[in-house]
Amino acid sequence: MTKPEAGDWPSVPYAEWRETCDTLHLWTQIVGKIRLRQTPWLNHGWHVTLYVTSRGLTTSPIPHGLRTFELSFDFIAHVLRIDVSDGGQLQIALRPRSVAEFHAELMRALEKLGVPVSIADMPCEIAGAMAFTSDRTHASYDAAAVHRFWQALVQCDRVMKRFRTGFTGKCSPVHFFWGSFDLAVTRFSGRVAPAFRGKTPGLAEKVMREAYSHEVSSAGFWPGGNGIDYPAFYSYTYPANESFRRQPVRPAGAVFSDTLGEFLLPYEVVRTAPDPDAALLDFLQSTYEAAASTAHWDRASLERGIGAAAVCPDVT
Repeated sequence: MTKPEAGDWPSVPYAEWRETCDTLHLWTQIVGKIRLRQTPWLNHGWHVTLYVTSRGLTTSPIPHGLRTFELSFDFIAHVLRIDVSDGGQLQIALRPRSVAEFHAELMRALEKLGVPVSIADMPCEIAGAMAFTSDRTHASYDAAAVHRFWQALVQCDRVMKRFRTGFTGKCSPVHFFWGSFDLAVTRFSGRVAPAFRGKTPGLAEKVMREAYSHEVSSAGFWPGGNGIDYPAFYSYTYPANESFRRQPVRPAGAVFSDTLGEFLLPYEVVRTAPDPDAALLDFLQSTYEAAASTAHWDRASLERGIGAAAVCPDVT
């Protein structure tokens, strides 16, 4: 595998683009809620996510009667593109504008293209949030910072997809959750978990119970917030157990956060490592092993070697 150049893992200091990050988070929530409104429920909320593309983030096709449409953030041209399966297409400029203005223009565009959608007006997973249609506070858009964030997502997505190939059990896609604004991949032991009792702003309890209905080891990346002021990789297990937090994990710089209940690895540790891919894979693998071993997963039946392009492994 070709080793990435250092510039391929850009610096994304949270403090320098916090206001833009907050605005973009809310814009992705509007787009994600459109997918949520139109798409049949899939286990663990997998039907609502966005996906990293070679230009930004996309919903993938969304059903609307006998047609489909797709919403794609293009962080190179800085537009939100709306494509309909009958050939209809419109673009919305990504520029400094309020959440309320973005919401209104997107809804008008969907109406004009014949794919109108109505969504719940309140954001999810944001404490103290205001309604989209009333939010004229969040209105920042630093195009260069957004571009760097997307470049970081491209690298994280690529490595996380490689990590995903080493598991034959049930595993999520590598996907972007707009509620918590993070890129994630989740492995499952196959066993039912105790009912989840935690609460999340803007989400019904039954949604969270369904999301954590089975034992998981989950890892991902987010740009900052949620109790930390720097971009970081994370890894947690549900149900949580005391042994997990005491396990040695790699690489140096990974720590367990008692506040968040998960392992954290600053993005800067990966970005500045001699081999960023290897550093991130080390974190993903060692934290998964900590979760699987302390929870006594049937690892022999769930794991395999990391995959390689165009190579089908031998199966006995």
